[in-house]
Amino acid sequence: MTDDSPTTEHHHGREVMRALAPQGRALRQQIPEVYAGFVQLSEAAMRPGALDVKTKELLALVQAIALRCDGCIASHARGAAAAGATREEVAEAIGTTILMSGGPGTVYGPRAYDAFCEFLEAIEARGS
Repeated sequence: MTDDSPTTEHHHGREVMRALAPQGRALRQQIPEVYAGFVQLSEAAMRPGALDVKTKELLALVQAIALRCDGCIASHARGAAAAGATREEVAEAIGTTILMSGGPGTVYGPRAYDAFCEFLEAIEARGS
C-alpha cells in the first residue's frame, strides 16, 4: 500500500538561508571580488532614497517570487520584516505578483508569505 500524502515539509525562511550558507561561503572563497561587487550593488540599491527600504524590500520580494528563487525569497522576506512591513502589505504585494505571474505566483507567493511570517514572528518574539 502506498501513501500518496505529502511527506516533505517545505521550509522557506531561515532553513533555506542556513542550507545555502555553506555553499555560498565555498563559492565566495573562490570568487571574492564578484561577491564583494554584489554586496556593494545590493547596499547601493537598497539604500533609502526616493523609495524607503521597506518599499524596496517589498519590490525585491515580489521579484524573487516572479523569478522563483527560494533563497532570494528568504532574504527579502527577512528584509521586509526587518524594515517594518506588515502581513497585510506583504500579502497585497504578493497579490500583485500573482496578477503578473499567474500560476507560479500562487506557488511561490505562499512560500514567500510563510517566510515573511516566520521572520516577523521572530522579530515580534524578541520585542515582547
